[in-house]
Amino acid sequence: MVSSGYPPQPLSFERKPLQNWIKGQWKPVEGVPFCDVTDPATEEVIAQTPMCTSAHVDEAVAAAKEAFVNWSAMTCKTRSQALFKVKQIIEDRKDEIAKLIVLEHGKCYPEAMASLMKGVETIEYACGAPALLAGRHLEVSRGIQCYDVREPVGIVATVVPFNFPAMVPLWSIPMSLVTGNCVVIKPSEKVPLTFCALVQCFKDAGLPDGVLNVVHGGREVVESFCDHKDINVVTFVGSTPVAKAVAKRSRDNGKRCLALGGAKNHLVLLEDADLKMSCSDICNSYAGSAGQRCMAASVLLLVGQASADRLIGADFNGPLIQASKALKAGQGAGEVGPLIDQAAVDRVTRYVDEAEKSGAKILVDGRAWKSSGKGFWFGPTVILHNKPTDPAITDEIFGPVLSIFICQSHEEALQIENANPFGNAACIYTSSGKWAQFYTKRFSAAMLGVNIGIPVPREPFSFGGMNASKFGDCDITGEGGINLFTLTKKITQKYSAVTDKDDYVAANFTR
Repeated sequence: MVSSGYPPQPLSFERKPLQNWIKGQWKPVEGVPFCDVTDPATEEVIAQTPMCTSAHVDEAVAAAKEAFVNWSAMTCKTRSQALFKVKQIIEDRKDEIAKLIVLEHGKCYPEAMASLMKGVETIEYACGAPALLAGRHLEVSRGIQCYDVREPVGIVATVVPFNFPAMVPLWSIPMSLVTGNCVVIKPSEKVPLTFCALVQCFKDAGLPDGVLNVVHGGREVVESFCDHKDINVVTFVGSTPVAKAVAKRSRDNGKRCLALGGAKNHLVLLEDADLKMSCSDICNSYAGSAGQRCMAASVLLLVGQASADRLIGADFNGPLIQASKALKAGQGAGEVGPLIDQAAVDRVTRYVDEAEKSGAKILVDGRAWKSSGKGFWFGPTVILHNKPTDPAITDEIFGPVLSIFICQSHEEALQIENANPFGNAACIYTSSGKWAQFYTKRFSAAMLGVNIGIPVPREPFSFGGMNASKFGDCDITGEGGINLFTLTKKITQKYSAVTDKDDYVAANFTR
């Protein structure tokens, strides 16, 4: 039975050091090194993450394997009822959880809340599993029927990145659980507090012990997920080199894997674009979440000088430049939060410095923010390049930096976008349906926008890139999640033929 402890108690868990969540309780971790969790806005140490070992993974997987017997045997309806309660509890605690995201990640509060509610949306979709998982049934020949059923894969291990500590785990966990799987998760060692809070929400909703387990740590935990004989599916979100390695190692060990990597997302703006809407959307796309998201705009391709004059101005004081300069540091609505750590500040600074040395023009310079006191601050930066091969145009920077290049033709814009090895997102800004269709058919990316710079699909449409942005099976949300976390069995059946005597009895039978 799924029982509920609702109404929930206030969130409370040990932070210094954090503990693993195994079989429905917090378990201290001893004899391992610890990683400081820092508030990016102030550099204050707010928690310590234990860097666990493969032995801790073994313990968590054993708990999940034990719980799987009963959890997978429950009806889909019963499991979905538990998720309904999880959704209600998270919504009741949304302010508390969003403030944790702000504290440990540095997001602005509205961004933190929006990311949390996007995760809640995936819970809502998973709550419809009794309808979503209904199989097909067909009489394929006289007396012969085929039907299919979906069953859980088993134990799902999921690795969470630092940039979305609530949304990304809620991409995979709801559908994993409602389809009958059990889960072991490794939150990012840089932002582990948010998921500790979410764990308590699942517990208070009555999720049976062992169905969801947490192991903190770093590389050793991830490699253990890839190698463990009792883990059936691995999901990962992070950089492309690591995603590629995780996918290969997992699949070499016979597991399903979906590993989402990095991105270099291109926006193309035509002369006929709605200027006010485009300007606001572009700023939000490249500077929102301090550029620390795999769907952020990185490159803006302006087709024709007229497009450039309208947006950045012949004197480089156009509406996009003014809007970028008007953005302020902070964690409130319309502000830009800090980067995650000093290493991120150094990386972003290096790309801007190199672009300037190569002859690019810095139209908006955010480097001054990094010396403004405590915290890992870096301001919105806009660079006008004279070469489309500059590293700032080709590499993933993961900061609030927008590289601009003026193209002479539609073909040149597409050539630059198509040469990009990644494949998460691309967007076209235009008022013309003709040009919108032209570009969406030719972009080399899986999630496309027309006048939308962050084209994240909504359920039932699945999130997932292509090329070097995705390695492995299916997509992570929507219909892709159903396919990733279930096995489909196809059953063909036939019984003895009905005789003439049986037909007569059936036709003349009366009560």
